[in-house]
Amino acid sequence: MKIGCPTEVKPQEFRVGLTPNAAHEAVAHGHSVIVQKGAGLGAGFTDEDYTAAGAALADTAAEVFASADMIVKVKEPQAPERAMLREGQVLFTYLHLAPDPEQTHDLIASGATCIAYETVTDDRGGLPLLAPMSEVAGRLAPQVGAWSLQKANGGRGVLMGGVPGVGPAKVAVIGGGVVGTHAARVAAGMGAEVTVLDRSLSRMRYLDDVFGSVFKTRYASAGNTAEMVAEADMVIGAVLIPGAAAPKLVSRAQLSTMKPGAVIVDVAIDQGGCFETSKATTHQDPIYEVDGIVHYCVANMPGAVARTSTIALGNATMPFMLALADKGWKKACADDPHLLAGLNVHAGKLTYAAVGEALGLAAITPAAALAA
Repeated sequence: MKIGCPTEVKPQEFRVGLTPNAAHEAVAHGHSVIVQKGAGLGAGFTDEDYTAAGAALADTAAEVFASADMIVKVKEPQAPERAMLREGQVLFTYLHLAPDPEQTHDLIASGATCIAYETVTDDRGGLPLLAPMSEVAGRLAPQVGAWSLQKANGGRGVLMGGVPGVGPAKVAVIGGGVVGTHAARVAAGMGAEVTVLDRSLSRMRYLDDVFGSVFKTRYASAGNTAEMVAEADMVIGAVLIPGAAAPKLVSRAQLSTMKPGAVIVDVAIDQGGCFETSKATTHQDPIYEVDGIVHYCVANMPGAVARTSTIALGNATMPFMLALADKGWKKACADDPHLLAGLNVHAGKLTYAAVGEALGLAAITPAAALAA
């Protein structure tokens, strides 16, 4: 199989879909790899690193898309990239289709087979290709939130850890999954007073057993959430429903109950965000204000630490990428139901029910697509 990796074109996206190490592995498996010149520079990988791994270089993304059987990326394809997809081609990347009807319609129209990192599962019920970026985004969230809290950036002017005689910032983390756990750990490590809200009692028991008094937990009822949001200097939204639009957990009306200059960090923005007032921003212009509350809603947070993120993502995606290349997408998905769960679009059909529900589109099952 010919595997192609274009340069990411989403604003301030510095990651790359294929590391030189992954290219080397693919070549060792008997496949050919074509990488757009400069694709890895943002993550610290040179063109020479790729050629040393056995990859060929292309001058343009059009060359990559035209020649490759499978396109491996990081972020969802932008409109010019979607126009280059073709029937029978495999696209392996993050898609986040539920809040993005334009992309969904374009992928359906392309006839390509589109497998989304964020809906591939594992035998423990986890999302192994989302987890590395969730870990990165979770650890970044208190860091960018602390920056946003600075008065010069519109925040309350509160130091996360306080100083002797002055209390620390109060941080509420909504969601105790991978993102929320890493966010809570880092925020607590910065000295903040942290509370994690979640609806799973078993998850809260786990957090209590593992982290003890490092941070507190509370049940995420509407009342408790409203109370914690009103008290917090920073609220981190970390709620995920796999493949579906994020639930709106904090309304615009609730902003009036928050402290002026408090900060919202919406890590769920890729899936539409979990605050009513959230809208996607970029690293170039990351924050905006609504009713006196600072919002940080960058849709590709891990892109800020591109080298760490690229290597972490490559470690997770490589086995699946090799399976798709070695066996072809049909046999790879037939052999691995967890990879099959990643199938979102195939041959002009939507194949992920949660996306269909979010966008009001008909969807067939991945198994039906496989059988066809």
